[in-house]
Amino acid sequence: MGLWNWPWKAGSPSGFSSSSTAEEVTEGIDASHLTAIVTGATNGIGKETARVLALRGAKVIIPSRTMESGMKVKESLLEQNPDAKLQVMEMDLSSLSSVDAFARSFNSSNKHLNILINNAGIMACPFQLSRDGIELQFATNHLGHFLLTNLLLKKMKATAKETGIQGKIINVSSLAHRRSDGAWFDLDKINDKSRYKPVAAYSRSKLANILHANELSRRLQGAATTCYLALHPNATNITGKYFVNCNEATPSLKARDKALGKGLWEFSEELLKRSSRQP
Repeated sequence: MGLWNWPWKAGSPSGFSSSSTAEEVTEGIDASHLTAIVTGATNGIGKETARVLALRGAKVIIPSRTMESGMKVKESLLEQNPDAKLQVMEMDLSSLSSVDAFARSFNSSNKHLNILINNAGIMACPFQLSRDGIELQFATNHLGHFLLTNLLLKKMKATAKETGIQGKIINVSSLAHRRSDGAWFDLDKINDKSRYKPVAAYSRSKLANILHANELSRRLQGAATTCYLALHPNATNITGKYFVNCNEATPSLKARDKALGKGLWEFSEELLKRSSRQP
């Protein structure tokens, strides 16, 4: 799902556009029966998504690298909405062990999980390796979310079965995905500092977000755009689609490449096996 600006045309299918706000696209919706996890909810689009979901009554889990930073966000959101149902849990997406610990803790609770919003990301940073020895943007933006999604799938399926409410997994991508050709299923290439270009690495991770969503959809056969997809009644029974400004759009040819998506999935699983984090 892309959240970059896109030329809007009157009469869009959803009735919303790039000028629509998250509050507008969810107006009148009661989400008090839903529980959502929003990664990257400590700032930016993620924080606004968490705020609006909570405003509509949803119970929102805020993963945060540190409890201190997460609690500050929770306090600021409660100042705006004292009735918000918010919980902070510690998780660092760039660390596979941290993601694993978060998922184990959440899965052991009696909480339902209706919505998973994979929003967190870092952009065009200097070359760094994660704790697991993987280029940091790929590790954070894709691999952490890949593991998190796999570890929470059982919980989401159980919730759907118990409640009769369709679960939703939303990957937040970017138009930057169009700049990546997908020729990178090689850890040595990803981790080669001499080849590293910050924007290219970001684009690669954003293409991975779409390919992950598409391949997940095939295997399962399930800010404004994020909130629209999470809550709006018109956004049901949608899977493996790319949205911009609350309307379906067409991603790049590479993002629609089924073989590339399958290859990314297998490559990601191999990385998890190397780190002994295979779900």
